[in-house]
Amino acid sequence: MTQLAPFPTAPISDSDLKILLLENIHAEGADFLRSKGYQVEALHGALAEDELIEKIKGVHVLGIRSTTYITEKVLAAAPDLLAVGAFCIGTNQIDLAATTKRGIAVFNAPFSNTRSVVELAIAEIISLARRLAEKNADMHAGIWNKSAAGSHEIRGRSIGIVGYGNIGSQLSVIAEALGLKVYFFDTDDKLALGNATRCSTLEALLTVSDVVTLHVDGRPGNAGLFGDNELKLMKPRSLFLNLSRGIAVDTVALRKHIESGHIAGAAIDVFPIEPKRQGEPFESDLRGLPNVILTPHVGGSTEEAQEDIGRFVASKLHNYVANGGTSLSVNMPELSLPADSTRHRLVHVHRNAPGVLATINGILGEHEVNIDAQFLSTRGEIGYVITDITVPVGVDVLKALANLPETVRLRQLS
Repeated sequence: MTQLAPFPTAPISDSDLKILLLENIHAEGADFLRSKGYQVEALHGALAEDELIEKIKGVHVLGIRSTTYITEKVLAAAPDLLAVGAFCIGTNQIDLAATTKRGIAVFNAPFSNTRSVVELAIAEIISLARRLAEKNADMHAGIWNKSAAGSHEIRGRSIGIVGYGNIGSQLSVIAEALGLKVYFFDTDDKLALGNATRCSTLEALLTVSDVVTLHVDGRPGNAGLFGDNELKLMKPRSLFLNLSRGIAVDTVALRKHIESGHIAGAAIDVFPIEPKRQGEPFESDLRGLPNVILTPHVGGSTEEAQEDIGRFVASKLHNYVANGGTSLSVNMPELSLPADSTRHRLVHVHRNAPGVLATINGILGEHEVNIDAQFLSTRGEIGYVITDITVPVGVDVLKALANLPETVRLRQLS
């Protein structure tokens, strides 16, 4: 059971704990959570803000992918919400400051679809280099155009990877194995893998790369990262890919450079504005261009990746709800603890201030609560304490802890 304070203090049994999953999250995740006894409702599409505000009432755990936005208004309508699971890599669709302020843990899947994105990037680089999109369109139109003009091997060419995180670094290894010379640029200090060469500036990378591929995150500073000036710096007849964030690229400028012939081809999987549901119309400045591959944000959408993401994020959500574990949380201090059926557990999220732990222990001591084990972790302005005790505490103890000025959220697990 889970006891909440300073929110309603009535205990929540597993069978009463409500989980809402949106955006067609893989059945592996939903089935795992149902196997733990939770109430799980799974919907196929994303929800707009006003729809989510209505739907989230009484929900304790929310699962989304990349299209549903968790805003301050949504969180204000969800006092029961304990955790949010992003069943994808990115979390820029979640107001992390607002979730942290409310003691709501956020989890994502930083590694699960890495391979799927990398394989799509490699497939698209080869397809663009061989102009397969155009040849496929000609064949469907009944045109036999057996010509090598404009078609190239990728071996011996250079690839510039912008963003050298989990995806960019794995792409680096595979690209090198295929015979590409790898350059990369990242604002953080990253270790070069294999024979990859780090570029000190984005401009330096653009001038040496036959293929430029973006693998950046959704932080506001990456909005408009690639515009007319950056495209001008790219080598004539080079290729461009964006499988990261739609906000990073000026698609009007990209179309201009493709139509001029300066950019020989492009593959785009993410867009500044994307449909929220299957079947909704899709608009883009890049529609209708030859040797341009447009895909509907499917970089990580393989059955293998989605199954792994479903299982991974669902297990993180369950561990947090049932045991208080925050390992790999995006926004909370990390504590990784096993379940212990012989103990009861107090989970306390608080503003990180001097003396909070001593105050908590003082309250427990005053009420003659014996501490079996205790764990503390902090992260910025948030502190997280887990206290294991042999017997559950009464409402008077919970109220005393909840009424501390530093308390953000308090739960009792048993």
